[in-house]
Amino acid sequence: MELTIQDLTKEFGTLRAVDHVNFTMTNGVYGLLGVNGAGKTTLMRMLTTLIKPTSGEILWDGQDVYAMDGQYRKLLGYLPQDFGYYPDFSIYDYLMYIASIKGIRPAVAKERVKLLLKQVGLVRARHKKMKTLSGGMKRRAGIAQAMLNDPKILILDEPTAGLDPSERIRFRNLISELSEDRIVLLSTHIVSDIEYIANEILLMKDGCITMSGTAEEIVASMPEKVWTFTVPKAQIDAYLKAYKVANVKTVPGGAELRVLSPVRPNSSAVEAEPNLEDAFLYHFGESAGEDDGTV
Repeated sequence: MELTIQDLTKEFGTLRAVDHVNFTMTNGVYGLLGVNGAGKTTLMRMLTTLIKPTSGEILWDGQDVYAMDGQYRKLLGYLPQDFGYYPDFSIYDYLMYIASIKGIRPAVAKERVKLLLKQVGLVRARHKKMKTLSGGMKRRAGIAQAMLNDPKILILDEPTAGLDPSERIRFRNLISELSEDRIVLLSTHIVSDIEYIANEILLMKDGCITMSGTAEEIVASMPEKVWTFTVPKAQIDAYLKAYKVANVKTVPGGAELRVLSPVRPNSSAVEAEPNLEDAFLYHFGESAGEDDGTV
């Protein structure tokens, strides 16, 4: 079981949204991490064959996925950022409707929907209309529809966008449960979504995969040190201009800063243990979670 991306490129006029991307995925969870506008959604839309690349190949066990056509799509489960649904359908009716579109026989679909409702924690809510659901419940229903055909490749585009912290934790746990015996590719600009569940993290910037590895390897790749120290409020702007500041925490009389720097930025600065959010700031030049549009 191997999904291979070779020299994949997608251009929209003069904009190169995905730029000669190469990587291979086998069983496990892969986190595609980058700021909004990095090209993550475009890459995922090519992996699901919704759009064709300008050049390059996507191979499933050595076969071109576009040549495989429907045989490849049978292997796919996809949750886009915004998935469509009929607002007056109940969760159960919605899932049965999607199952019929996917060509799953009614008897098989009923058993599959029953299993998935339990897995995503929506058994009691199965008769609620889609339009009445919270953001977290809608995303769980979305995961269920993506899993109806028991896919070998599960692709999730910004699946926790708009969810509160408790729903994000529930969602991450669910993704971990679903990752057995399949490839899961999860795109996000929120570091905590993938820090603990991804076997491998792919950093994407300006349409390119700039680095890949475990969370530990990506953190270790950062040459700058991390420092914490407290400064008066009047000095905050000066440090924001002079350094990469990962965090500003207001404290009595000033602010506690978390700063990336190869040298000690302040005489009172204490070296801190670096984490993946620090690495995100180092590689992308901005804090995790900032929005600037999506490509």
